[in-house]
Parts: sequence; structure tokens; C-alpha cells
Amino acid sequence: MDIQRKILCPSILNLAIDNIQEEVKKLDAADIDIYHVDLMDGTFVHNFGMSIRELEMIRRITDGGARKMIDCHMMVMNPHRYVEKVAEAGADIIYIHPESELVPSATLELIQMLGKKTGLILNPCTSLESVKDMLPITDYVMVMGVNPGFAGRDFMPYTREKFLELDQYRKKKNLNYHLLLDGGATRAVITDLYHNCNVEGYVLGKQELFFQKDDYAACVRRIRGF
Repeated sequence: MDIQRKILCPSILNLAIDNIQEEVKKLDAADIDIYHVDLMDGTFVHNFGMSIRELEMIRRITDGGARKMIDCHMMVMNPHRYVEKVAEAGADIIYIHPESELVPSATLELIQMLGKKTGLILNPCTSLESVKDMLPITDYVMVMGVNPGFAGRDFMPYTREKFLELDQYRKKKNLNYHLLLDGGATRAVITDLYHNCNVEGYVLGKQELFFQKDDYAACVRRIRGF
């Protein structure tokens, strides 16, 4: 699988709730690919994230403009209970953590049945061995470069090996899942993973996209050049 154009995924969790609609409209006009929406239940991770209402709002905005994709990162216990609601709200890709389900493969199959793309999230402590049997039914594999649950943390360098393993495995098995990073996506990290590890996707936070001097369009152009 040859390296592809970068898949850029702004994390909506970085936006203040009081002006989220205006900011999403600005993002929609920029050259981003997938909106990244975090759902957290306060149990799987020690924080609460966004809700179905925000997902529906983002869907309405981008449907009225560029019609960009939305993913939903489900940091919840037993996500199968909410997959249908997330799909109905407009998510194109639904990510689950394998540790959050007794039978995660069944949840991936449910996502497929609903006509959505499947996603697996690997925490820093999740091994390739524990998920490799599910990779043939997985469209997107996202590796956490940080411990999940909070924005703005620094990339953990030891997770780099996991990206190399996943890239080698998809080549060996002739699989076509996309490989993405969530957490700590600085210029140095993106440059290294993109050029040296064949990682095509990046969840973008405050390090390179939000709270910058330049507008979103300029930031995205800069990131595409890394």
C-alpha cells in the first residue's frame, strides 16, 4: 500500500461550545477531510466528551457545504448500545476500542451492517496481536499516541513502533485499512510518521491547527507540506 495524501481530521473537542457552529463552518471551508468527534462516557475514560447533538450539528453544516466525512471516536463502555444512534446522527466512520466490548468483532459487523466504515482504536498498551484477527473487517486503524481522554497531551515516542508494525502487517497480509494517529500531532511527529512509517491520517488539535495565528485554511496548507 503506497503512502497516500494526508487524511486530516480536526478534533472538534478543541472548540469552545459557545461558538462551535461558527468554527465548524470555517473548518468546512478549509481543505480538511474528516471531522473527528469524541464521545466519552466518564467510565471508559475519566472525562466526558461530546454528544449526539454536536455530531448532528456538524452533519447539518457540512451537508449544506462541502459534505465532508465525520468520524465518531467512541470512548465508552459497550459502544454497541449506541452504534445505531451514532450512525443515524451522520457518522461515516465509527471507531471502537476493543477493550470496551466483550465481543468487539460483533460491533464491527454491526457497523458494517449499518453501511458505515469500521474503525479500531489502539491504546498505547493495546497490542497488534490482540486485534489482528479483526483487521480484515476494519477500514480505519487509529493508534493513540497519548493515553486517551484528554486533549493536548504530548506524543509518546514508544508508540511509534506500533505504527511500523501495523504498516508492515497490512503489507504482509495485503490489507487496505487506513492508518492514523490520534494525539500529539506536532509538525515533527507528523513529518516522521508520514514519511517514515506510512501513516496517512492525523487527528489535529491545538499543536498545529487550533489557537494558531493563521486561519484554518493556512494551517491546513502548512500541515499538508510537512
